Amino acid sequence: MDYLKRYQEWLESDEIDEETKEELRKIKNDETEIKDSFYKDLEFGTAGLRGIVGVGTNRMNKYTVGKATQGLANYIVKNNGQDKGVAIAYDSRNMSQEFSKLAALILNANGIKTYRFESLRPTPELSYTVRELGCISGIVITASHNPPKYNGYKVYWEDGAQISAPVDAGITEEVNAIKNYSDIKEITEEEATEKGLYNTIGEEIDNKYIEYLKSIALNKEIDKEYGKDIKIVYTPLHGTGKKLALRILNELGFTNVHIVKEQAEPDGRFPTVSYPNPEDPAAFELALKLAKEIQADIVVANDPDADRIGLHVRDSKTGDYILFNGNMIGLTVADYLINQKREKGLLDKNVALIKTIVSSNMADRICEENGVKLFEVLTGFKNVAAKIREFEKENSYKCIMGYEESYGCLVGDRVRDKDGIAALMLLSEAAALYKKQGLTLWDNMQNMYKKYGYYKESQIAIVLEGAEGAQKIKDMMEDIRNNPPKEIGKYKVLKLRDYSNGKIKDCITGETYNEDLPKSNVIYFELENDFWGCIRPSGTEPKCKFYFSIKGSDADDAASKTEVFHKAMMEIIGE
Repeated sequence: MDYLKRYQEWLESDEIDEETKEELRKIKNDETEIKDSFYKDLEFGTAGLRGIVGVGTNRMNKYTVGKATQGLANYIVKNNGQDKGVAIAYDSRNMSQEFSKLAALILNANGIKTYRFESLRPTPELSYTVRELGCISGIVITASHNPPKYNGYKVYWEDGAQISAPVDAGITEEVNAIKNYSDIKEITEEEATEKGLYNTIGEEIDNKYIEYLKSIALNKEIDKEYGKDIKIVYTPLHGTGKKLALRILNELGFTNVHIVKEQAEPDGRFPTVSYPNPEDPAAFELALKLAKEIQADIVVANDPDADRIGLHVRDSKTGDYILFNGNMIGLTVADYLINQKREKGLLDKNVALIKTIVSSNMADRICEENGVKLFEVLTGFKNVAAKIREFEKENSYKCIMGYEESYGCLVGDRVRDKDGIAALMLLSEAAALYKKQGLTLWDNMQNMYKKYGYYKESQIAIVLEGAEGAQKIKDMMEDIRNNPPKEIGKYKVLKLRDYSNGKIKDCITGETYNEDLPKSNVIYFELENDFWGCIRPSGTEPKCKFYFSIKGSDADDAASKTEVFHKAMMEIIGE
């Protein structure tokens, strides 16, 4: 059993410190834990590391983080990026602070400058900082919205986006080439500081990021006049968002902000939630309790690294709080941005909105109405960032906004990852503008439905574990590719996009033609009536995800069609 051998090697190794060995001895009688900790190496994936904090090769600890950092350092040195340096941020999770300092000092030991935040900061600010300081790379120690036992290590490149091809493959190769922990270079903080390699950053970057946010605000006068009338309940879910969220809101005039006190302070245990995910309605329990007490207009949550945002909006007619899903949030921001820029004469002809392929088609209709070019990319914000890079290289379009259905959006092109602070600011602005007009965010959403159609998006995930499950997913995908359905429910399939080979099949004529689609194991159905369905196996979990969207004449019609579509999709996949 290789995992037992690896466990013993760590116990006997001169490279492993005594404190770690003591932790190893504590699990000597727990073979299940030993197996999970040592059965494989924690993989350096397309964005970095993510795993449970603990001892072992399959855990987040100073050895696995050290190996990843040394690999990154080797890649930076080969690309002569030492003097540009690396910006480093961290969130409130257990060991985040320690891992961030470890990463900085390993980079320093390799002659690479680092700019480490003095205390925890949100992911979008790190993306901003990489560009602001002209760094070659950035690191955020975070596991985003995952459960408390997890932590992660996200790597960014010089454009402020998460690493993508070919950089991700190059760094991974360097990480995998390190076979011994003794290859990880060391230096003390004192020595690194004396050499000018270890640098601390803080308020000066905060100030610049806040000024950037103000530069993309669209209604400062209305914010100042009506912002105080908008009651906002805000929770950072024990994470990094509070400081910057409160600052930008207060400086713009949103002074009626109520913090969920039980969740206000950073705490890596996340004691008030099962996991700190604003996509989970349960994460809003305390926030909604406070909202009902004070009759708040909007209820907002950021995840621990503040790249995602969740939203509830008060219905002024019933007093109930309506949960906005990721599409509704993104569409609200898009509608506000585009319409306000158009009304102010700021909507340039070459602006573009970027969305992922599994996000709402209402975005298409908003763009058509306002002369904005729309682009679709694969899921993941690194793909949004890649499209912005393409715009810059071709000197073609200017990104007004990018969004995906999983509760993330960016505004403009300065930050190249999801920005939950910017989204909070613009949602608050929109709430103030609509309140001036006698409307709520929910009223505006209803108006959007009436104008563009009642779009409703849903998602199904089936878990198929083990080798048998993986084979079932593979067989299912091949069967659908070779024998695509002519209809889903009672709705005709017009086209099938196969992202695995870049082919599009016209299901009406039977014609197949090549298209420049990004390569991924994804099948996408275009249906009549502006419906669509998408099937995507997870690259990291033993599950397959099914996304679909319908368009109804009203809310009841949309719900009825969704039920039909859902049932038909399950029949197709044999569930």
